[in-house]
Amino acid sequence: MRRRVNYLGTLLTMMICLSAHAQDHMYSQFFNSPMYLNPSLTGQFEGDIRLNMIYRNQWSGLSGDLSYISASADLNISKFAGGVGLMFNRSSEGTAYLVKNNAAATYSYSVGGDDFLMSFGIQAGFTNRQIDWSKLVFSDQIDMRLGYLPGSVSAAQPPDIDNKIFFDAAAGTNIVYHDFMIGAAFHHINQPDESFSGTQAKLPMRVTVNASYRIPIGGYVGYGQEDDGPYIIPSVVYYKQASSTSLSTGAQFKYRGLNAGLWYRSSGSSGNDAVVVSLMFDIFKGSRNGEKLRLGISHDATTSGINYTNTSGTTEGSIGYEKYFPNSSNYNKYNGLRCYDFY
Repeated sequence: MRRRVNYLGTLLTMMICLSAHAQDHMYSQFFNSPMYLNPSLTGQFEGDIRLNMIYRNQWSGLSGDLSYISASADLNISKFAGGVGLMFNRSSEGTAYLVKNNAAATYSYSVGGDDFLMSFGIQAGFTNRQIDWSKLVFSDQIDMRLGYLPGSVSAAQPPDIDNKIFFDAAAGTNIVYHDFMIGAAFHHINQPDESFSGTQAKLPMRVTVNASYRIPIGGYVGYGQEDDGPYIIPSVVYYKQASSTSLSTGAQFKYRGLNAGLWYRSSGSSGNDAVVVSLMFDIFKGSRNGEKLRLGISHDATTSGINYTNTSGTTEGSIGYEKYFPNSSNYNKYNGLRCYDFY
């Protein structure tokens, strides 16, 4: 029985990969992967250089691998009134089933002042998609009574192609006005063909909309940067890609170097998806050169039909680092809020 349960878990993972091959992964700590969320957030931070990395291990209780990683580096360049950056994304789905590697360059430009800032961003890169056909299990390798037959060879003939490279583009905008922020991004604008078989299979455009509001508590009124909280920051993030939709709503409590969040995520017609708890710590914050090290962790408790008992939930870990260069002209340049004050 245990062997059959493990087999069914593997099969379920493969079915999820097959049905979700045209969908991007999403991070629960969307605020710790800003360039993945929206290219207009490139260079939008308190410093001259920023490094970010986030790792997501999804449904660790199932057989197979569903893991995702994003790493980025960007510069805040005042001469450009924006920033430039590089980003790398990797996803691995199934037991060596499907792997994607993406490398992209981003650029953003900003207009406005202390009370209002609008940013525009573009992103361009290449994606390499790979599949290992030998890891797939076909119907003639399954016995109705025993399940998968180890060592069996299928008569099915897989396609000759197991590796594909295509161009990918994205764009976005973000607005900050006093204590309110709203942004929108459009990924896979060119809708590249990612098919292995030769039959066209376009990657649908992914639309992301995010909004946050910063509420000071404890009697403080205003939106200057000198005060470090406490704050409550409710946020909404909406994703849509083809017929798939997802909505994350929740709030963060932010005070000095501590940021704690509670989120609820729904997923299209299936309704419940997960409840998410996040916790972040900012270390070195407040030093003269603006140096800050951020450590973050979050856990998704699955509430959908597949349930938490079967999946063991999803865990994310993140790390970020930013600082000013010596004698930087950007230090303490702004008095109003920027996007980084909302997470």
